[in-house]
Amino acid sequence: MVEQTSLQPGALRSGISAVVPAAGVGRRMQAHCPKQYLTLAGKTLLQHTVERLLAHPTISSVVIAISANDGYFAQTGLGEHADVQVVTGGLTRATSVQAGLAAVTTQWVMVHDAARPCVTHADIDALIAHAQSHQDGALLAAPVRDTMKRANDDGQVAHTVEREALWHALTPQMFLTQTLKRALEIAGDQVTDEASAIEAIGGHPILVPASASNIKVTHPEDQWLAAFYLSQQEGQA
Repeated sequence: MVEQTSLQPGALRSGISAVVPAAGVGRRMQAHCPKQYLTLAGKTLLQHTVERLLAHPTISSVVIAISANDGYFAQTGLGEHADVQVVTGGLTRATSVQAGLAAVTTQWVMVHDAARPCVTHADIDALIAHAQSHQDGALLAAPVRDTMKRANDDGQVAHTVEREALWHALTPQMFLTQTLKRALEIAGDQVTDEASAIEAIGGHPILVPASASNIKVTHPEDQWLAAFYLSQQEGQA
């Protein structure tokens, strides 16, 4: 369990903000632009993601971390939204998240991947309920269902990994803002998600089962699956 960080009176206001690191280039997509700017149904992935977060009644603001030489963000119009703040991100996810956290003024913060446009409000509700009842925070996750293999240096199977109790870490991930700031300062910029930073300072975040639709657009075929989920969700709405 992480030791609670003492807050100065008035240092942070009540509420929840979201940080969206969007400074990456997404090389695995083999696209003409960073993957967060690929379009689905007339909007970029980043627009879908940020609008989904802002539509949740408990999220008061979104901080987006973009690269210093981003030539696409201005075209999204997101910077004109009253509840959106834009900061300059870094070369790694951790440094981009730290840049976003520096602009957060709420007690709680969730961090969400720019390329996860299909997260549901029901999953966000569950995440908030679990995170706020556990001082080490929480993250959306999915249990591993397939048989897992560990490879050797030659690309051959070294052994089978027991899948019981293994989970895929998803986002959003939600923590006390001060705690996450301190964890990232201690863990350094090589952690690949925020829960890893909390673990590095002795925390044990809660795993919150998430919908299968909460996919991350990483490879070209993911784009079409995300479009399908978005159309299904819009139809249900």
